[in-house]
Amino acid sequence: MEILKTVELKKYYGRGEAMVKALDGVSMSVQQGEFAAVVGSSGSGKSTLLHMLGGLDYPTEGQVFVDGREIFKLDETQLAIFRRRNIGFVFQNYNLVPVLNVYENIVLPVELDGEKPDRDYIEEVMQTLGIGEKRRSLPNQLSGGQQQRVAIARALAAKPAILLADEPTGNLDSRASQEVLGLLRLTGERYSQTIVMITHNEELAQLCDRIVRIEDGKIRGGGGR
Repeated sequence: MEILKTVELKKYYGRGEAMVKALDGVSMSVQQGEFAAVVGSSGSGKSTLLHMLGGLDYPTEGQVFVDGREIFKLDETQLAIFRRRNIGFVFQNYNLVPVLNVYENIVLPVELDGEKPDRDYIEEVMQTLGIGEKRRSLPNQLSGGQQQRVAIARALAAKPAILLADEPTGNLDSRASQEVLGLLRLTGERYSQTIVMITHNEELAQLCDRIVRIEDGKIRGGGGR
């Protein structure tokens, strides 16, 4: 079942000869439960694509469908709520709140949505990710790999159907990168989530279900359509 789809997605910056086509007619689809890697060189458009899939930025033209819903037909408030409840984000730089401990960082998005965290579920996620004993630790007391595990747990806290990861291993060494990728796959399977990961690491990409290649704002292979 198709859960993510883009149709002729375009994102242009500037005009005339100075125009940059970050995305130039991208059409792709992702199936529910799939772990897809989007691979491309620096400036290829891969991060722009991820931001569009997550509704973090608006396209110049084209459509993005999440579970059959065209997200850019929503107004800003509706889109923010939809994104918060359906899409989890994991970034390269963790983006943890330094004055909050591990548990507080994980449940923060749920509480900002005015909901009560599912404590049993959060506990299970923390144990799965191997950070259960770090619940009271502050981010500066954790290694890079541990901080990324907290970021993954935070992304999972609202039980999103889709997880978008932008270079999630970019700041980690090879061993920690392998661990984080393994944990992403484990949580994806355990919690029936669809994962799209941006990476420049070909070795890690090969471990995913499918590789989507993007260059110069265009899909060059693996788009699934």
